[in-house]
Order: sequence, then C-alpha cells, then structure tokens
Amino acid sequence: MDFYRCLPSLRDVVDWAGHARAPNGQRHGHQWRIPSSVLDRGEARLSGTKFDHCSTFEDLHDAIRGAIGSIRGIGDLTVYDTAVRIGAHLGLEPQMVYLHAGTKAGARAMGLAGQGGRLAMSTLPAAFRQLSAREVEDCLCIYKDALASAGAG
Repeated sequence: MDFYRCLPSLRDVVDWAGHARAPNGQRHGHQWRIPSSVLDRGEARLSGTKFDHCSTFEDLHDAIRGAIGSIRGIGDLTVYDTAVRIGAHLGLEPQMVYLHAGTKAGARAMGLAGQGGRLAMSTLPAAFRQLSAREVEDCLCIYKDALASAGAG
C-alpha cells in the first residue's frame, strides 16, 4: 500500500489501480484473468470519477462500485481491491469487512453473515477485532478452506 500512498498524484493512482498494476508494473494476482480491454474501460470510467466527496472508505468503495461495478468482467473483488489501492493514497481505510467470494466463504464458515456485502467488525470474535478490517478480509479469504474444515462456525 505504500506504493499507492506515495504516488505523486491521484491521477497516477487511478491509472495504476484502474489497470490493476502492482509496483513492479505487472498485473496484480487477483486481476490477472481480467482482459486488458476490460481494465482499460474501468480505468477510463475511474478517470472521470470525482473522489473529493469521499470522506470514508465506504464512500470511496461505493463511488468505485458505481463507476466500474457494472462493467462485465469486473466483480466485487476488483472493486474492493481498486478501492483499497486508491484509498491508500487518500488515507482511507475500510472500517468494515467487504464480502467478495473468498471472504464470504470464510465468514460463512465462521457462522457470520454480513449485510449489504459488508460485515461489521463488532460481529467478529474478539481475536479478529484486534486486526484491521483489511487484515480480517485477508484472513477470511486466505483461510476460508481451513475455517470450513475446522467447523469454525
């Protein structure tokens, strides 16, 4: 996130995040299957989006979802990842856990249900509440199979 935080302008961040490029210039792993033409369309829409009204990560996520969420080939994970990357530059961090396919499976394995594609931190077990929302998102996604096998719910 330091890379996106330190880019010189919001325009640069939108270009890098919209094209799902990592600091090494390569495509981020979560978005490697998305055709370049789809990311180009998304980046063009993001370039025309005003983010100055976004005072929270939730506002930013909603603005990005509104801009690119309807593009065929862009799903919840890409919207979230793009928001996290742009949010790093704007100093906006998620305060809730966003439920895309992987995090949704992890949350379900723990018997947790979100509302509106989001999970409030207050609904998590105490050990998880010590983490940031981004860290919880990572844990639920990465360990979804282990949580399901362990019957964590």
